[in-house]
Amino acid sequence: MHVRDAEFVKGVARWEQLPPPELPEVAFVGRSNVGKSSLLNMLLGRKSLARTSRSPGKTQQLNYYRINGKLYFVDLPGYGYAKVSKKERERWGQLIGRYLTERSALRLVIHLVDSRHPPQSHDEDVMALMRESPVPYLIALTKTDKLSGNKRGQSVRRVEQVLARGAMDVPVVLTSANDRRGYNDLWNWIRDVTGV
Repeated sequence: MHVRDAEFVKGVARWEQLPPPELPEVAFVGRSNVGKSSLLNMLLGRKSLARTSRSPGKTQQLNYYRINGKLYFVDLPGYGYAKVSKKERERWGQLIGRYLTERSALRLVIHLVDSRHPPQSHDEDVMALMRESPVPYLIALTKTDKLSGNKRGQSVRRVEQVLARGAMDVPVVLTSANDRRGYNDLWNWIRDVTGV
């Protein structure tokens, strides 16, 4: 997809701040420092629209980006970051959980998992949550440029084994913000489910 216009619209910290559900939304969820902002920038062909950071937990709200005036990308707060207070983590968890299960405009959830590590307990929590959701869902394995071909295959199999335990048949896409791996696959999914 040719991205002519991509702009940050707003950050949302509470449910009542969500924009009216007038445009389809694609949510990006994953652990802190999994590479959500980098993948968003790669998909949008921008260097720094979504702010990247070496410090985990930088995204502390649902960040809305309007794409070509036709859909929103929604960058969710990273989970699993220990330096945030327990109360703050619980608040984020409630907002993210409600958003993923109740948001009427949500058309696709892209769950980012670091390809270099097995899925963590928080990753499995998201998988379990999405098993109960009617929203289309896929897993994007990030940072695959750092792995050899054999290791990439092992990474996919590890995720598929976890999904199989929950009787889930979910697409797994290899991605890299550095070499643009997965760009076409992700945009094809986004186009299919949003109709844009």
